[in-house]
Amino acid sequence: MSPSRTASADTSPSSVPLSGTGADNAPAGGELVRDPAADAAEADATGQATLIDIPDGEAEAARIAAFLTSARDLLGGYFAVEDPRRLEPAERETLISTMIGDGELLLRGYIDRLDISPAGDLRVVDYKTGGAPREAFEGRALFQLKFYALVLWRTRGVVPRALRLLYLKDAEALDYSPDQGELERFERTLLALSQAIERAKQNEDFRPKPSRLCGWCSHQSRCPEFGGTPPPYPQTITIAPFTPDTEPARPGTLLRDDPLG
Repeated sequence: MSPSRTASADTSPSSVPLSGTGADNAPAGGELVRDPAADAAEADATGQATLIDIPDGEAEAARIAAFLTSARDLLGGYFAVEDPRRLEPAERETLISTMIGDGELLLRGYIDRLDISPAGDLRVVDYKTGGAPREAFEGRALFQLKFYALVLWRTRGVVPRALRLLYLKDAEALDYSPDQGELERFERTLLALSQAIERAKQNEDFRPKPSRLCGWCSHQSRCPEFGGTPPPYPQTITIAPFTPDTEPARPGTLLRDDPLG
């Protein structure tokens, strides 16, 4: 099943009917330069280029003004893809959690919005302030929502009818409809990943993953890929017990803050 995109108000008859519902780095041999990845991140967040050459007071005022401008633009993007007068979300900022693999792995996160139709169909909606991904990266973008779909299925016994990513910057919606078999495979994948991480922890074996961003990394002296020596592996610490129904302290490591977003 392929995800579908829309870039206009949610009035298509084919839509799911749910009305109720970083720092400066210095490459070897060169002077300090600005990390282009950090520039891009700040530009995406504020809607303008970085303000490193502006005095602190003026820069802060400019950032606030840019933030307010970008917020207005994001609201415009939202109203371009949805008409809130047609919606009555069932839940907002809902904490969901469950254990999978006979208590082996805890899944937990906050759903931005959950729509429930009169027939009981579920639609999971997640808001993104960045731009919509290219088609080749849509699967990675939906990875987070499959977490939510799996937890809802395991806790409520219902496979969500639709997973929706709303990209406010580009005024685009990305919809996907999972099925039970896919969620079962996804659950096995998560358990396999968890087991691989545990083995890496036990063996103290976290290998580098080189990419074109390595040239901007300021930790090459500690990276085996560049002949460096990693720091000592941290000692194991005891963590207080928790249960899936315990509200975590926020902010924390939550599914909603997925780095692919």
